Amino acid sequence: MPLEQEAKLPSYVESHRDHAPSDPRRTRPTRLAHALRVLAASTLALVAVQYLSAYSGVFLRTEPRAVRVPLHAEAYLDKCRLLDAKPGPPPEFGRRTHSDRFVPGTKATLIQNATIWTGRVGGLEVLHGDILLDGGIVKRVGHVGSAEVEGYTALARVDAQGKWVSPGIVDLHSHLGVYNSPQLQGAFDVNSRKGPVLAWLRALDGLNTHDDAYKLSIAGGVTTALVLPGSANAIGGQGAVIKLRPPTDRSPTGMLLESPYETNVSVYDPHAYFRYRQMKYVHACGENPDRVYSGTRMDTAWAFRQAYDKARQIKQAQDDFCAKATRGEWAGLGAFPEDLQWEALVDVLRGRVKVQTHCYETVDLDDLVRITNEFKFPIAAFHHAHETYLVPDTLKSAYGHPPAIALFATNARYKRESYRGSEFAPRILAANGLQVVMKSDHPVLDSRHLVYEAQQAHFFGLPHNLALAAVTTTPATVIGQDHRIGFVKEGYDADLVLWDSHPLALGATPQQVWIDGVAQMDTPHLLSKPAAFQKLPTTPNFDKEAEAAVEFDGLPPLEPKPSKARTVVFTNVSSVYLREGGAVAEVYSAQDGPGTVVVREGKLHCIGAPLSACASAVGDEDDAEYVDLEGGAISPGLVTTGSPLGLEEIHSEASTIDGYVLDPLTQVVPEIVGGSGAVIRAADGLQFGTRDALLAYRSGVTAAITAPVSRGFLSGLSVAFSTVAHHKLEDGALLQEVAALQVSIQPQGTPSVSTQIATLRNLLLGETKGDMKRVVDDIKQGDIPLAVHIQSADAIASIIALKYEVEERLEKSIKVTLIGAAEAHLLATELGEANVGVIVSPTRPFPHHWEKRRFLPGPPLSERNALAELRAHNVTVAVGVNEAWMARNARFDIAWAALEANGSISKAEALALASTNVETLLGVKTESVDADLVATRGGDLLDFSKVVAIISSRRGVVDVL
Repeated sequence: MPLEQEAKLPSYVESHRDHAPSDPRRTRPTRLAHALRVLAASTLALVAVQYLSAYSGVFLRTEPRAVRVPLHAEAYLDKCRLLDAKPGPPPEFGRRTHSDRFVPGTKATLIQNATIWTGRVGGLEVLHGDILLDGGIVKRVGHVGSAEVEGYTALARVDAQGKWVSPGIVDLHSHLGVYNSPQLQGAFDVNSRKGPVLAWLRALDGLNTHDDAYKLSIAGGVTTALVLPGSANAIGGQGAVIKLRPPTDRSPTGMLLESPYETNVSVYDPHAYFRYRQMKYVHACGENPDRVYSGTRMDTAWAFRQAYDKARQIKQAQDDFCAKATRGEWAGLGAFPEDLQWEALVDVLRGRVKVQTHCYETVDLDDLVRITNEFKFPIAAFHHAHETYLVPDTLKSAYGHPPAIALFATNARYKRESYRGSEFAPRILAANGLQVVMKSDHPVLDSRHLVYEAQQAHFFGLPHNLALAAVTTTPATVIGQDHRIGFVKEGYDADLVLWDSHPLALGATPQQVWIDGVAQMDTPHLLSKPAAFQKLPTTPNFDKEAEAAVEFDGLPPLEPKPSKARTVVFTNVSSVYLREGGAVAEVYSAQDGPGTVVVREGKLHCIGAPLSACASAVGDEDDAEYVDLEGGAISPGLVTTGSPLGLEEIHSEASTIDGYVLDPLTQVVPEIVGGSGAVIRAADGLQFGTRDALLAYRSGVTAAITAPVSRGFLSGLSVAFSTVAHHKLEDGALLQEVAALQVSIQPQGTPSVSTQIATLRNLLLGETKGDMKRVVDDIKQGDIPLAVHIQSADAIASIIALKYEVEERLEKSIKVTLIGAAEAHLLATELGEANVGVIVSPTRPFPHHWEKRRFLPGPPLSERNALAELRAHNVTVAVGVNEAWMARNARFDIAWAALEANGSISKAEALALASTNVETLLGVKTESVDADLVATRGGDLLDFSKVVAIISSRRGVVDVL
């Protein structure tokens, strides 16, 4: 029978006792009276026994035995009924007339003339028309006639002018609000270290509504995020799905989308439908919980099994209790078995929690899959998951259904478990029928640029419909919210993004973002982009590379193979850019058709049109190799700086890195090293052939300038080297052994910033000894630059003042370059007047720390980005990166920066940002004739083209990739 019919409460049965007290003052009865009473009692007892015997026979045959029903029986039965409640929206949800998150007073909005990517039909449906937003939901998609809006007294109209509209971006893995920006100890609530299993913790309880990153992420189109606890624990706690717009009540609870903790039954009745909870069920693959709790993978796996065994015992006790309670068998049953600490894990076993799993390597993926089958619960998604593309069949054997895979596009090799990460993982997983999600792990990656992860995944071969779905419809589905977000569909939440170009085009920027129908930007700064940017970008063919990634178990060979031909001829060349006088210039453009470039023994021989002498300069005797660029280009090789590239293989593994220099400001440097006069050279610790260096080379980054790694004030002397060389003694490996002296000015408590600047003043104007004296003398003579890693505008002002002070004392100029310089734009005029160069690193800054909080965000939040602002004040600028894995993306960094400059930076100037300008600012002298060149197929180096060859005059070869 249905539970409601079975769960009938039996009547209470009162027990009766003879309460007449004995009276010790009574007199002894007479013998006759006593005899009569005994006879009467015996007679009555006989009658009673006969009656009860007859009655009990009838009772046992017709009615259950009467039992004492607990006082809270109805509440217990209610809990039993809830155990069978299935998660998901109520049946009538799709017929709602307004959103539960609607902000009263919000005007209806009509977006007209839009190109609409709806997310429907597997991400292939594109409509051209209008979208009506009202009541916090999408009211109409298609052609909205005047009759449909004539009843609106207040209607905001937006002419999309044919541009793209998509669902709001959904970030499946974020720490917004719990890992705060700027990072301050008073609001650092991402990890608890109270034990490996902390399933009872809730991210909501640490969610800071004042995080500076909310508005930044919204400006990138992010409307919804799953905020998770950190990954210090095996099971870190419960996540929270939030909308990013500021809540009207200014509370964390007000940000929740479908709060599972809601207690007002008029808002949420769990009997009618049950809301999913999100669990950060973190398997850190040994490295994270092992580092925190000094355990092993075996310990972590046991922690999982022990926790789920506890949850299974509670679940079984509940099921047994309810089975008896619904039959009315209350005798000895006691209270409903529950434990607030373990209720979330019990709900996991009941299928009412979306389990999000942080897991990298094959061994750990296999562990988790086995655990899901042992305890019978599904996983919503594996996160990070760098080796999932190698074991798709293992994933498919998980309990219930295959999990989705949430990935970075190119972020890998930062620890051992990410070493085999591949840029081809998204396409390989999708080809195996698995759901792919691109995520930020904010603030590891700034979620403002989450769509960039989808763009890169598409560039490397993920189909366009799946790439855009990977940040919209798929994550919405994974968190169980695809009934209201992730699609542009009537009745869905009015969370939309109007883009200035195709969302998968590099640098795509929101012109407006709506959350719950509320426009999020008052006065967005819009960019003017060519019409071609409205089209889906074409991408290269990486089929062979993707196959090799699997064939070689995640470590395909990366070393290039030089062409065996003495002469290499590049045909169908659209443009050629070369170094000229410390800059980059376009020396050939195919006005009359694609051109030809001839290279002999690694040196540029000639450039010409199809019918020029150059095109006919190659005879049969040359035995030349021909490379068709299909409208591509030849450009200078790029130069990267700012990261430890060349000094590390796996960042977190001490045995694979050069290490950290001793800082004389805070540590005693042994005299055997040189004491306070020691200066460390990066050239002495270089490692060649690292995977990050070779990947950078294959992406057109042929040189790097790297400084010794320091955690304090003094770094040392940087070195310029080839990213493809085998060792430092090889010809062309060291481009310049000594470049700039690099120091760092940063707030760290002790020593103070003022102490650090005083130290720099003493180095430049006081007495020094040993190698330091020789280096400082070179700086004073203007032979090498002083490069200062710095962020704060206040500290930068002190450096400018110090430069003037030193130059006045020396009566000559010195070369000073700032690296990082998040707040440099505030002193653009002063930097230009002081002739101080700036290497903006990274190109898309983020306020990780207090000293970066006044950065210039760029469009749509500001008219200019930092590069454009500094250039406008005659500051020589270049670009850099912070981490070694980022070096490969230098081409996209400069292309994006140029797009944000809204036409003020040409292609040649953009190429200089990551080549000649870097060398100039760091004191590297490269002869134009010796510089590497990069050949790209299907576009120039700033497009979604493929690097197919590197022309190296230094080594006298052409590497065909």
